[in-house]
Amino acid sequence: MRTALCDTFGIEYPIFAFSHCRDVVAAVSRSGGLGVLGAVGFSPEQLQIELEWIDDHVDGRPYGVDTVMPQKAVDVHGSSPEDLLAQIRSLIPDRHRAYVEELIERFELPPLPEGEAPGGVLGWAEDVARRHVEVALAHPICLIANALGSPPGDVIEEAHSRGIKVAALAGKAQHAQRHANNGVDIIVAQGYEAGGHTGEVSTMVLVPEVVRAVWPTPVLAAGGIGSGAQIAAALSLGAQGAWMGSVWLATAESNSSPEGIQAYMDATSSDTVRSRSYTGKPARMLRNAWTDAWEDPAGPGPLGMPLQNILTAEANARIARSHRKDLVFAPVGQIVGSMNEVRTVRDVVFGMVEEYIETVERLGASLTATEQA
Repeated sequence: MRTALCDTFGIEYPIFAFSHCRDVVAAVSRSGGLGVLGAVGFSPEQLQIELEWIDDHVDGRPYGVDTVMPQKAVDVHGSSPEDLLAQIRSLIPDRHRAYVEELIERFELPPLPEGEAPGGVLGWAEDVARRHVEVALAHPICLIANALGSPPGDVIEEAHSRGIKVAALAGKAQHAQRHANNGVDIIVAQGYEAGGHTGEVSTMVLVPEVVRAVWPTPVLAAGGIGSGAQIAAALSLGAQGAWMGSVWLATAESNSSPEGIQAYMDATSSDTVRSRSYTGKPARMLRNAWTDAWEDPAGPGPLGMPLQNILTAEANARIARSHRKDLVFAPVGQIVGSMNEVRTVRDVVFGMVEEYIETVERLGASLTATEQA
């Protein structure tokens, strides 16, 4: 199971775990993989706290940080979160505001406590994302990744000057080639099956296309991977490891809500949808009444990033407080159909390793039997 990327990062297994939960990140790194903390949902100050905690709980093992610096987004800049929010809110059409109020009434969402006013996610605004990078580079990370396109050239240069590898996600071979040309060290080929922001090409098709397009730049496979057998398949396609996010959402260490975990447990692989209802960009999540409402032709349709999340921030907070499983935002890939029990991160990692070994041995025995026939 060991690949060249294991030697690059000093890890035992080519398991790269994306998570917004610091406990998951630390647990994966302690178990021999490489945890990567998703920064987008944190303020720079909160990110500093999270990374300090990981520094103290990762036992000296390597870890990374994932930022979101979209190449195409609304151009807003501000000296404070309040300034950014004011600018973004000024761009939201009245029709969309009215539709959210209509949905709040339709779904009978409870009001928030007095004084609680969620602003929404600002991590994909350039000013905030750059502060995320600044905070991340001040910690002993070994990898910084960008979820939406290549990081800016100066970010890549700064990371390389500190000996930090740079990764970027790609949903097409053309995107991957652009990343490699820009100096990105590792390409994450993220297939259609993946949770969160994802493209339209399946993992089985995408990974070998990307491997051919960027060779010898190493590639990680992402999308629909949550078992040792699937890691073996990814390596056979030319990837040097697997980038996984969904499988950690239902672990014991995860910060998923109880209703979110139950939704994952109850779902099949056919119950997800690529929806713009939460971020403004197509992201895979569990389909529910909320995602359906934003696909309704009678409605105004979702806004782009970052307007949609700011628009729906209060409604999403009300949904979370109401513990409505039929409405909860549950980002996850099609692998959700195999997420049937809550296990510790360590058990998940070691289960993958054992299944990988069994898969390779079974394949070897099968090939040997065929040659002898």
